[in-house]
Amino acid sequence: MRIHADFSCRAIVTPDQHQWVPSPMAGVERVMLDRVGEEKARATSIVRYAPDSHFARHLHPGGEEIFVLSGTFSDEHGHYPAGWYLRNPPGSSHQPFSVPGATIFVKLWQMQPSDSHTVRVDTNDPAAWKHQEGREVCPLFSSDIEQVCLQRLGPGQNVFAESANSAELLVLDGSVAMAGQTCAPRSWIRLPEGDPSKIAANAQGATVYLKTGHLVRMTETA
Repeated sequence: MRIHADFSCRAIVTPDQHQWVPSPMAGVERVMLDRVGEEKARATSIVRYAPDSHFARHLHPGGEEIFVLSGTFSDEHGHYPAGWYLRNPPGSSHQPFSVPGATIFVKLWQMQPSDSHTVRVDTNDPAAWKHQEGREVCPLFSSDIEQVCLQRLGPGQNVFAESANSAELLVLDGSVAMAGQTCAPRSWIRLPEGDPSKIAANAQGATVYLKTGHLVRMTETA
């Protein structure tokens, strides 16, 4: 399966384009944003757990990154309400579930084999945020390869001070504009290396999840 599999091209998926498809587990469905492979794939998805649903225990050979969008996502390690960021390194495993139901943003098979970091950040905690370059920023993860954060943008404020060297963005609150297109909450944008596009918050401002650097020198995955 190949969805937005050419990483040299810009990709945008807005909420009106979301197509929910069932997963192998009852009560769990997903919107596939990009994907290269079948069930064990390099994938970026929005995943929705119905109340009292679960996923069988499984291994993450390529790592897993999660941001909880709504409800409460759980596994044997803890319970994570909306606003939590989770990073499970390559080789980790878990048995996820949700009692009240949850919607999460998930990235699979996108970590370096040497990445051994387990990360848990509650972005609801004011202490997790800091003022940086004229905006509020919540750092989530940083390495030589990638940088991940949340940003709170004021009205009209640009996501990037200058062109990014590659970026991936999920709108969490408010909306952003790019090339005349308005992107509402849960819109996903992927910009390849060298894309000069500017992204700015609309009149009400915006909160976004932002990952940069990870697509540099990446070619279409076989």
